[in-house]
Amino acid sequence: MPEHVLVLHRWTDRYADYAAYLDHAVHRVSYLTTERAARHLPVEQAAAVRLVDSTENVKEVRAALDALVERLGPPTRIVALQETDLDLAADLRDAFGLPGQRAEDLLPLRDKLLMAQRLEAAGLPVPPTAAATGPDAVAAFAARHGWPVLLKPRRGTASAGITRLDSPDDLGRYAFPAETGMLVQQWRPDGVLHVDGVHTGAGLGPWRASRYLHTCLEFTTGAALGSVEIDDPALLARIGEITAAATGALFTGRSVFHLELFESEHGELTVLEIGARPGGAEVPFVWREVHGIDLMAAAFAHQTGTPDPTATAHPAPAEVAGWLLLPPSVPAPCRVDHATGYPGDDGPYAQVLPEWGALMRGGGYEHAGARFRFRGRSSAEVTAALHRTLHTARLDCTPVDPAAPARLVLVGCGNPPYRAYALDAVAGRVTTALVQRTEPDWQRRHIADRFRTADTSDATDTTRAIAALLAGHPGPGAVLTWDETLLETTAEAARRLGLVHMSPAAARRCRDKLATRRLLAAAGVPSARFHEVHTHDEALAAAEELGRPVVVKPRALAGSIGVTLAGNPEQVRYAFDQARTAAFPGIPATAGAIVEEYLTGPEISVDCAVAEGTARIVGVARKHLGFAPYFEETGHLVAPWRHEPWADEVRSVVADAHTALGVRTGLTHTELRLTPTGPRVVEVNGRLGGDFIPLLVTLATGVDPVAAAADLALGRAPDLTPHHDRCAEVSFVYPEHDGTVRSLDLTTAQAVPGIVRAVPLAAPGTTLRLPPRGIVPRLAALIAVGDTPEECAAALTTARHAVRHSLTPLHRPSLPTKDNRP
Repeated sequence: MPEHVLVLHRWTDRYADYAAYLDHAVHRVSYLTTERAARHLPVEQAAAVRLVDSTENVKEVRAALDALVERLGPPTRIVALQETDLDLAADLRDAFGLPGQRAEDLLPLRDKLLMAQRLEAAGLPVPPTAAATGPDAVAAFAARHGWPVLLKPRRGTASAGITRLDSPDDLGRYAFPAETGMLVQQWRPDGVLHVDGVHTGAGLGPWRASRYLHTCLEFTTGAALGSVEIDDPALLARIGEITAAATGALFTGRSVFHLELFESEHGELTVLEIGARPGGAEVPFVWREVHGIDLMAAAFAHQTGTPDPTATAHPAPAEVAGWLLLPPSVPAPCRVDHATGYPGDDGPYAQVLPEWGALMRGGGYEHAGARFRFRGRSSAEVTAALHRTLHTARLDCTPVDPAAPARLVLVGCGNPPYRAYALDAVAGRVTTALVQRTEPDWQRRHIADRFRTADTSDATDTTRAIAALLAGHPGPGAVLTWDETLLETTAEAARRLGLVHMSPAAARRCRDKLATRRLLAAAGVPSARFHEVHTHDEALAAAEELGRPVVVKPRALAGSIGVTLAGNPEQVRYAFDQARTAAFPGIPATAGAIVEEYLTGPEISVDCAVAEGTARIVGVARKHLGFAPYFEETGHLVAPWRHEPWADEVRSVVADAHTALGVRTGLTHTELRLTPTGPRVVEVNGRLGGDFIPLLVTLATGVDPVAAAADLALGRAPDLTPHHDRCAEVSFVYPEHDGTVRSLDLTTAQAVPGIVRAVPLAAPGTTLRLPPRGIVPRLAALIAVGDTPEECAAALTTARHAVRHSLTPLHRPSLPTKDNRP
């Protein structure tokens, strides 16, 4: 049986190429990661991907791991390449009895006090170090070794939590962190070197030594951090000796390492600390791009027990590498005003600049700001290029005050009959701005001059427009769309700008119904059996295998456009043509179609507020369908549902569907069939429900899904507590035949008791074509509220009869004969 390799992954950049390290077709490789970090993973090749809010949340990680074990069996190897995840990986190996680095092996490499003691016992020079159990211990240490001193966590990374104390007064003001073991260490005014490489278990493999520009501690206070590899043979010889001794004293087997050394003004070397992982910042990139050695591949091989790709002999480096991290001009959180790289050929060979308008949250080298990589013939050449870049590059930012009023940018706004209530709800909660293709019209009373026109199908143009609307705003920013056609564009813009939103990958999975089906099936979420088809013959074969009748639909689109129920073979051919040629404004066509098992039973839709991967149901609507064999949605009823026999199972299925699709945040709209065998998912949409469903939920329960969507976009917890439990229903009025609207009068319908809104949907001159020729050809929407479904139905029946309209008939094109048409 193939092995189950579990990977704990947290990077949001391309630090590791797991698909190149291990054949995912031979081994079952699962990933436990975060939403932001998942985008560079080989998701399509993975056996499973489970998202967590943070890989440091042990409880959440264990729950996700239990789900993976249930599906794939216990892991046979566990991989963690980032230092913060090493402890958890070691604990999990202990729990499962797996080979690899265990907690006992890792202890002297993670506990910096024990590390210093081990190194000192091996005869290596280390700075004076002691346990910092409280102020008295620190004061006694300083009395022996002098001020300043450094206080640092015994377990930590990236200089996080390190504080320099210069005097007893500083010590008196220092608050020791609760439940964090601390150590005190003599402060050294020395320069700092770092050595990266591979310990083979018997000695040193390939390694490189570099000199820092500034220090990691200075970087945490706003200084740039750079590094240039050393080419001085005499110094390298001494570095090699102390590196071999230090790795030999601490490592029990193969490992990639990152060692830091003090270098005094007299050239004396002292061991600061060592990590059992590849170096951070740009180290893995310059090793791979300049030296042709993948440290991540080596670390992966060590943890999976596969051959180390660095085991073969490597020639002396032909080039010297270096890198530079440029932090924002002001502390995080801040918003990028201007990012300038180096324009000449005598600077970096690669540079990564954040987007204009991007939110910089801080927290680690990977999200430091602007990043630069260098290569050259000597240390002096690379150092000069680095300094030229440091004097030229800029990352100017404006502080963001989390307590200041927020601004929410809507991307697209929809048609006023269907979405005016939604804009009213958002504008009542937060300052609102708008990005759309055209100049605003009816929206101006809510947005004033806060708008930009953009090609909203283009992520770059949309990103720039959103950034322009947030530029100069002192408070937090957010972005939201309820337009199906703009979901992917908005998700990508939000990613580039660092804003809270469903990930682009999750948005694509929701938009692509074939991807949805595949992921639900792989995760065991109850859905419909299906086949992807590209020809009539494939459609017919799929229908035979699934059992007719079947549903034939496009891979994308919206509003049930192109979705047809097909029974006999001629109907299947006709339905395939409908699906293949159907179109929806703003959504590009996709090749082929999907043939699905027909699910019997009532259809419902479930709107959920999703935060940190937890989906909470906001409202449930019972769907009315018409114009068979098509699936035109003719109305929706929101009524009490929590005591229905299917309620608990719906909650479970919906939660599992969101997990399978990687939906971690946002307001979603899931459609299900309540079949005789239980609820089964039809599709998951990554946006607010349409057809006035959010308004119905508000009228029936007092919970506003639009407000919840805005809160989620702003990173706030929405209020989902129902205030009442009534019924609300919308019924759509259709013409009797294809025609052009001459007049429409809803005055009498609006006056019917129980009717709270009568909304005109087709102005005079509008041409309406019934399914399958037209897209939602509705004259009006009638919305009723009552204590029971029967009260709503009675009011709607009376109101429908009170609608007055006239049409000019259209010449109807011939349709397939009765025998060929469903």
